[in-house]
Amino acid sequence: MPTRTLKDKVVVIGGASRNLGGLIATEIAAEGPKLVVHYNSDSSRDQAERTAARCEAAGAEAITHQGDLTKVAEVERLFDAAHKSFGKVDCMVNTAGMVIKKPMTETSEEEFDRMFAVNTKAAYFMMREAAKRLEDGGKIITVVTSLLAAYTGLYSVYAGSKAPVEHFTRALSKELFGRRISVNNIAPGPMDTPFFYPAETEDSIAYHKSSSMNGELTRIEDIVPWVRFLLTDGWWLNGQTLFINGGYTTR
Repeated sequence: MPTRTLKDKVVVIGGASRNLGGLIATEIAAEGPKLVVHYNSDSSRDQAERTAARCEAAGAEAITHQGDLTKVAEVERLFDAAHKSFGKVDCMVNTAGMVIKKPMTETSEEEFDRMFAVNTKAAYFMMREAAKRLEDGGKIITVVTSLLAAYTGLYSVYAGSKAPVEHFTRALSKELFGRRISVNNIAPGPMDTPFFYPAETEDSIAYHKSSSMNGELTRIEDIVPWVRFLLTDGWWLNGQTLFINGGYTTR
């Protein structure tokens, strides 16, 4: 049993309507936290509400909140909503992200700007706002990608827009010394979710699978225990990127 629990802790989860963010919310709900289930657009509203309902059924308190995290004012509104409902924020987990796969020579300015807005800017300001709002002893976790340790083409703007988050994490973790707030990244391998498949072909999917120790993609169920660990007993880990990927890449 964990010696540090999430009972009554307020956890803001970016991108929590479905996939990894949704599973994190529902899996930690039994520990009795107060959850803010963020979602991006109207198309995700129903899924976010279903996630919140499952969390409450498992024993958590939960609210939903819509916001475009590429806009700093909406990041601030997300934390405002947490404070309004629960009076504080203890932890932030950001799973929001976006991927494209194409040669650098075919990447448009619009695609570049959008990828950096979602994967870099939103991550930065989620971390910044968490640092301003979290109670001492809090936790900040951002999901990046195992491609940060890969030597490969075609993901230049995706992996490139995730790469700065490692530096943000190291810098912020150092800046928060004295407050007992840990700041870490989790870098999954290619995950078996709808987020992954549109950018891939049958051949590339087979290659990704062959690069793990059991010939499978990373499952979101493989990642959640590590998030829970960082939120509880893993508090002493700080400023790190954990490559949770079955050996897909190492560093």
